Amino acid sequence: MQGRLSGFHDLTLLALRLFLGAFLIYGVWDNIVSSARMDEFEQFLTGIRCPMPALAAPLSVWAQFAIGALLIPGLWTRWAGLVLAMNFTVAVVLLLGVGQDFRQLFPPAILIFVGLSLASSGAGRVSLDHLIKRRSPIRA
Repeated sequence: MQGRLSGFHDLTLLALRLFLGAFLIYGVWDNIVSSARMDEFEQFLTGIRCPMPALAAPLSVWAQFAIGALLIPGLWTRWAGLVLAMNFTVAVVLLLGVGQDFRQLFPPAILIFVGLSLASSGAGRVSLDHLIKRRSPIRA
C-alpha cells in the first residue's frame, strides 16, 4: 500500500501548496486593499498585547501574502515554510497569552506544522524549485 500511495506525494504537495497559498492570499487581501481593515487588525493585535502592533500588523499581513505567492508556484518553498512556521508561532504564543483554548489554537497551530513540513520536504517535483534545481549546473 505504501508504495502505491507514495506515487501521489508530488501531487499532494502541489494540492497543499495551491490550497494553502490561495488561503493565505485570500485571508490577508482585505488588509492589503483596505487601510481600515489593516487598522482593525492592528487593533486586534493591540488587544492581545502584541508588541509594536503598528509594525506587526503589516509585517504579518505581507509575510502571509508573500508566503502564499511563493507557495502557489513552489518557489523558495523551504524558506516560505520556515517563515510560515515563525509567523504562526508568534500568533499561537500571543493567543496563549490571552487564554485561547486548544480548539481555538488549532488553526494557527496547524499552520506551524504545515510550514515545518514544507520546510523539511520542499515543494515536490511539480514546482519551480524543482525546475530550477534541475536546470542548475551545480546540484546539491
